[in-house]
Amino acid sequence: MIKMEVCANSLSSALAAQQGGASRVELCDNLPEGGTTPSYAQIALCKKMLHIEVYPIIRPRGGDFLYNDLEFELMKEDIKICKALNCDGIVIGLLLADGRIDKERCKILVELASPLPVTFHRAFDRSNDLEKALEDVIETGCVRILSSGGSSSALKGVQMLSKLIRQAGERISIMPGAGITEDNIQEIISLTAAVEFHASARKTVHSQMTFCNPAATMSSGTEEYPYMLTDAETVKNMILQANKAL
Repeated sequence: MIKMEVCANSLSSALAAQQGGASRVELCDNLPEGGTTPSYAQIALCKKMLHIEVYPIIRPRGGDFLYNDLEFELMKEDIKICKALNCDGIVIGLLLADGRIDKERCKILVELASPLPVTFHRAFDRSNDLEKALEDVIETGCVRILSSGGSSSALKGVQMLSKLIRQAGERISIMPGAGITEDNIQEIISLTAAVEFHASARKTVHSQMTFCNPAATMSSGTEEYPYMLTDAETVKNMILQANKAL
């Protein structure tokens, strides 16, 4: 059976992912920035209300994946919180300035997280040599890599993903993610032979507000009130299509 991880941007999204049949959620905040560490309350209530695996992302800010000493200390403290809340794993990703994997700091975080398993997120796709990066991530002790094959979407990166999966063998799981939908997941499976997938399965939720002051904008977007949440039916359909490909 295919394992589906859903990138959940809130408790509501995590519950929808579970309802749709996901086996794991990558819990995060600020998805437009690629995901940042969720709040204590989001993590705590997810662990209280979900029976599937909860992997919070450990990322103190958006932007690049080159972190200073203060940010690294924040990451360590967040990992301690995740362990105290009995999370099922965590998600990290750190690079050096030249685009190599920051093996030294990743090893520290993996050891701190133990016995929780650790996924290396799509910072991997920003590395300067994916095949070398794969070996480096394996060396850190991570059990899984989320990747689009270094492209803007997993479908565009299928050739590299297939190559990485062959290179990884049984040493680490390569989990395709980015732009995966119920319409393309079968094709990606056939081209990569992957067995784990990552998707957000989001839909737009329109605000119930009847009043909006257009002069008091708080972001650069033209519409500020609509927001995105994971859709349980989309998750369900994606898993259905994936299992048909087996």
